Amino acid sequence: MHVSTVAWVVTLVAVVVLLAIDLLIVGRRPHEPSMRESSTWVAAYVTLAVAFGAGIWLFYGARYAGEFYAGWLTEYSLSVDNLFVFVIIMSRFAVPREYQQKVLMIGIILALLLRGLFIAAGAALISQFVWVFYIFGAFLIYTAIGLAKHGEDEADDYKENILIRWSRRALRVGPAYDGARLTTTDSLGRRMFTPMLIVMIAIGTTDLIFALDSIPAIFGLTNEAYLVFTANVFALMGLRQLYFLLGGLLDRLVYLSLGLAVVLGFIGVKLIMDAIAENNVPFINGGEKVTWMPHIPIWLSLSIIIGTLTTAAVASLIKTRRDSRNGITAA
Repeated sequence: MHVSTVAWVVTLVAVVVLLAIDLLIVGRRPHEPSMRESSTWVAAYVTLAVAFGAGIWLFYGARYAGEFYAGWLTEYSLSVDNLFVFVIIMSRFAVPREYQQKVLMIGIILALLLRGLFIAAGAALISQFVWVFYIFGAFLIYTAIGLAKHGEDEADDYKENILIRWSRRALRVGPAYDGARLTTTDSLGRRMFTPMLIVMIAIGTTDLIFALDSIPAIFGLTNEAYLVFTANVFALMGLRQLYFLLGGLLDRLVYLSLGLAVVLGFIGVKLIMDAIAENNVPFINGGEKVTWMPHIPIWLSLSIIIGTLTTAAVASLIKTRRDSRNGITAA
């Protein structure tokens, strides 16, 4: 797949324009989006992603369109799972609802920057060292096992990392918010940071951890850096509105982490199979390719991802509805 420099430039400019529009909306009128506003934006971004995939199909063929859709669905689902942690952070730091949009917007920009760096590094590694697939695959399987064991409890077990604890000690942080500002002045005229800075640090470091999961996952579905980048862009754009749209529905997606565990485990196994097929590690098959290793086509990967996530969502809603009828509440 050859993507011209012009196509890359147009794509990057479009991303900057979309971010600028979002920042303008958040900056001019801080508010909690209504269900109608949130659903309109989410639907618009999903439509854009579907249309973009159709354009990839038209110009580059069905294979690359399938890789984009599979990558986008996987990244989008991981982003939804990440919202659980965002909810915990917002609650833990008591961020006022009308200012949560700004926090999420900054988080999305940080995530795009971090993932862009990871994508560039990942693409460079893969082009030079096929054996990195073994590491990516093993990491995804390890992550999948962790998700399957702990499920949504991982969000409940959220703890402040060392950078947040250091920031609390080293920086002068006031007790109260001052709108969405990062700094304020106390009654004595001293300049100090607001708790919003700590929230930004929490979101930023969480984005870094999320990138460690998501980038190896999508490289298991496509090696094309352009598709990896655009799939991540479409997965993150609209995440701010999706946060408000889903609201309490997040608590009802009790099997989402289990579904994602299956997806990540599958991609991890696929990565290792691809690594064995293209093997150049001396102590495996004498450094030769393993010609009998089966190849998993993208249509099968896409079917497994859609089927698993749909099953997890439907099973979650059925369980929560049954629990509600029986008077059982979520812990």
